[in-house]
Amino acid sequence: MSIGVPLKVLHEAEGHIITLETSNGEVYRGKLIEAEDNMNCQLADLTVTFRDGKVLQLEQVYIRGSKIRFLILPDMLKNAPMFKNIQKGAQRVPAPPRGKAAAFKRSRGRTVFGGRGFRGALMQGR
Repeated sequence: MSIGVPLKVLHEAEGHIITLETSNGEVYRGKLIEAEDNMNCQLADLTVTFRDGKVLQLEQVYIRGSKIRFLILPDMLKNAPMFKNIQKGAQRVPAPPRGKAAAFKRSRGRTVFGGRGFRGALMQGR
């Protein structure tokens, strides 16, 4: 299983200053030392702002990924190489239709449901 683009960008942010808000409203701003695939983050030389407004300076902190509400990453990551691959992929041929749309396209004069009958069909020949 490969990781998605958001996790790739998070890994690219390692070594840069980020801002992170947890699910309980605490805001951490510091240097991202390491980010794991489950979004666990290790920050160093950081400032914590608690919900009540108190500010605290810490050397290091480790935050569980499931407790992260959002991250603010540096703007320079907009130029990361993985975004160029997405733009190329946007020019692909669209996928063929599925479900009822496919049945309509394949029908070619036949009934939509292939003459098998379906709920709500008119009773013919009776």
